[in-house]
Amino acid sequence: MRYFIVCLCLFGTMLLRAQDTGSIVGKLTDKELNNEPLAFANILLKGTTKGTTSDFDGLYEISGLEPGTYTVVFSYLGYETVEVPNVVVEAGKVTNINAPMSASEGMTLDEVVVVTVARKDSETALLLDQKRAIEIKESIGAIELGNLGISDVKSAATRISGVTESEASGDVFVRGLGDRYLVTTFNGLPIPSDDIEKKNIDLGLFPTRVIQNVSISKTYSASVSADQASGNINIASRELTGTEELEVGVSTGANTNAIGDGSSDNFKVSANYEDTSLGFYDTDVNIFDQLTKQSWDVGTVETPINHRVNLSAGKSFFNNKFKVFMTASNSKSHRYLTPGVFKIWDQVTVTDSITDFEQWETEYVNNGLLDLTFQNEKNIVKSVTLFINTLNDIVSEGGRNGFGNIQEETIGNFSDFVRDQNIKQTTLFVQQLIGNHKFGEKNVLDWAVSYNKLDADEPNRIRNVVNFTAETGNVILFENSGFESRKLSQFIDDEEYNGLIKNRFKALEEDTKHFYIDLGINYRRKTRDFESTFYGVANVGENRPNSNSIDDLDQIFTIANFQNDLLEILSFQSNADGEVKDEYSGEYESKAAFAQFSLNFDKWNINAGLRFQQDDIIVDYDVNNAPGGDVGNVTRDYSNFYPSLNLKYSINDEHAIRFAASRSITLPEFKEIAPFRYISPTGQQVFGTVGEDAVEASFSNNFDLKWEFFPSRGELISGALFYKSIDDPINKVRARGADGALFTFRNTGDKATVYGIEVESKIDLIKPGINDEDGSPIGPKLSLVLNASRMWHEQNLSEERAESNPDIIAETFRYGPNKEAGLQGASDWVANSSLNLETSGDNRFVANVSASYASDKVFALGFARSQQNWDTRYNDAIVEKGFVVLNSRISKAFGEHFEVSLSGQNLLNPFIKQTIDVLTSESRAELEAFSDDREERLGPNAPERVTFTDEVRSYKIGRIFRLGLTYRF
Repeated sequence: MRYFIVCLCLFGTMLLRAQDTGSIVGKLTDKELNNEPLAFANILLKGTTKGTTSDFDGLYEISGLEPGTYTVVFSYLGYETVEVPNVVVEAGKVTNINAPMSASEGMTLDEVVVVTVARKDSETALLLDQKRAIEIKESIGAIELGNLGISDVKSAATRISGVTESEASGDVFVRGLGDRYLVTTFNGLPIPSDDIEKKNIDLGLFPTRVIQNVSISKTYSASVSADQASGNINIASRELTGTEELEVGVSTGANTNAIGDGSSDNFKVSANYEDTSLGFYDTDVNIFDQLTKQSWDVGTVETPINHRVNLSAGKSFFNNKFKVFMTASNSKSHRYLTPGVFKIWDQVTVTDSITDFEQWETEYVNNGLLDLTFQNEKNIVKSVTLFINTLNDIVSEGGRNGFGNIQEETIGNFSDFVRDQNIKQTTLFVQQLIGNHKFGEKNVLDWAVSYNKLDADEPNRIRNVVNFTAETGNVILFENSGFESRKLSQFIDDEEYNGLIKNRFKALEEDTKHFYIDLGINYRRKTRDFESTFYGVANVGENRPNSNSIDDLDQIFTIANFQNDLLEILSFQSNADGEVKDEYSGEYESKAAFAQFSLNFDKWNINAGLRFQQDDIIVDYDVNNAPGGDVGNVTRDYSNFYPSLNLKYSINDEHAIRFAASRSITLPEFKEIAPFRYISPTGQQVFGTVGEDAVEASFSNNFDLKWEFFPSRGELISGALFYKSIDDPINKVRARGADGALFTFRNTGDKATVYGIEVESKIDLIKPGINDEDGSPIGPKLSLVLNASRMWHEQNLSEERAESNPDIIAETFRYGPNKEAGLQGASDWVANSSLNLETSGDNRFVANVSASYASDKVFALGFARSQQNWDTRYNDAIVEKGFVVLNSRISKAFGEHFEVSLSGQNLLNPFIKQTIDVLTSESRAELEAFSDDREERLGPNAPERVTFTDEVRSYKIGRIFRLGLTYRF
């Protein structure tokens, strides 16, 4: 009942958007006046009351048409009336009819040009694209996403078979392989990451309103970068699909956790929040002065309601040859992670323990897209400008209940309390120019250039770990840990230039056969400048300034306490120029040339390609306490050939079999070979590795076999087998001999394998009838979408012996009984499903329910605490438990203009958990008493290992409801 009341309170959404109908557009010309535009002619759909007149330029449009077959009647006073029968209007498409008219000789139907332009965001168009493609590719379009109530590209990608998201890391995984093995492109061109810890940009930054579709090519093609193993996620931007469009919308909603008990009147925001406005952070106070001139305490906001405002507009000019489209939006959302467990285990002991860890998140997103497209019979030139600005304000804390233990020092009746405050500002600017030109009948030239500029800044991250007494509220700083109260900043500045030229020569093109040759070159140059400044505050001597409340730490960090030498400011950073900062710069340059040969004859389509790619990576660093020296550089260069093969055999018009094989590379990222120690808001520390242990690239051999069945237009049933073999896999591992919060990157083994089965179906359970007069649908349509994957994955864990003594282990990645382990982030089972009901006619009703599930996955590999006794002295892998996400949406149209909708996301609101298996101290003692020989302890005669499972992280993210009213002009 509470959620029903919430939904009613949120009523009032007003959105103007295009519906899933078709349009007829075109131009009328006057043959009597040398084909000048014919104005004020009448265009009518026979048997209906729908029609229009041509304008001064002879242009016309009849929009909002239900799919079906129509007869179009053209008439003009004194001219011959002409009927064009069997004009097919399809959902989400524009049918163009250009017609010359005459008074004396009439018009033959041969003179009429009828072209149907498929919208790339419609489900049917994408299925047709998938059917025609040679490579193995799957897509989901904006229309389907709108019906499902999906708001961003990350959520959209997880609707494709074999694709999952880790709630803990935010990474997207394709066939069990995560961020490092993927490549993300925007209109086919590279786009930078917004996060120092990620290779790919956060797909959640792209709202569905700026895209036409999201596609995932799960097989490598020689025409794109070879730096991928699991696939290429491509985001296709929106463009104008008709002759004009105008859309304005506002929406509102809420996260039930954020407005629920304990949060709605006390929703926390960081001390930085007051320096933000509409999603932009602005202050002229540097990080050093923030220590004394800014509060250390959090603020609060009331009624954290989500809202969004968006505008879209477009128009075509010059007989539909030049199109302008723009869209812009501003949104604000809130999320609250309910109190849960946060633990760190070190072998048989809990070192860090919080039982009431909670987090408040506020996010602003501003984005804008401008598309300019010129098109005639021979040329297409497109300019795409994208701007995305996000601001994330995060407050996390634990220990308020008096049971916190953060390992450094807990004295007397005190417990530990930890709070992190962070604000992250990400600004992305993308400018692309894309061209397609036909030269004669044999050559097609494609070219593209782009410039990307990314600023990803965390201008002020605040952390406090303090001693705290719940009974009295008394708070004091740790005695010896000077950096447990700190403020730090970090800035990333990335610039990137990309270029592509590809020419297709049509050596042979006949009705049943063709032979194409594609030759092209790629260029990419990316630079990064990174810097971080870190200050801590500590007691001076035996002084222990205190506060009487954990919500008023400013009582401790007063200017008087600094001036009176009760507190001091510390810094352990100092670069070569004497500045208090760590910094590194990176440069990546990739040059490539490729050739592809596409042959079609009878039922066969063969695409074979070869790519030569040269990759050069340079990182120069000046970092305090870096392994191998404070100042240095790391270089990596790779020059290789990468082949690809895609085969398609069409059994008939409905069935096809595809096969793909390729070899690709996974390059190390800047962060993995830069020794900067990045400290996350939760205290996790991550650093790159230099020297002889620095990460090297890994190589993958990829094989796919797929069967597809298209029962009818808009329906699909398919099954696929895939296999990947990865040499020298790269993993994020906990650093040797360190506690559970220090991570680095290594090639942890010689080989990893992933293989599995995928099935997918899009079928109509109930099909609508057809109106014999106009071909329009009659009655309801009920469709079912289901895809599922079963994967098997394994990697060997390497072990190296000392050269001087083979009995001594120099380094091992094995732990517990494990000489092999599953891949990080890979789920054995993945499933997505949706059931969709849609009625036809003027008062359209749409309802759907969708669900997704990913089984348990490894969040972080285990590691040995003792090199020689890795079977008993170890920390096991952290596992993210599987859970189900359930969403639903209903909408009802009232006449031509109004529509009411209600949507709900994460309706089950499951607990999200991470667990670890712990070897009991008694079992460890029994194993070590049994034998000093590790192999005997791992043998069949050894005592049984006794373990128990413990939660190390748990929380709920809440349900999201939105109620809306739509008005269409």
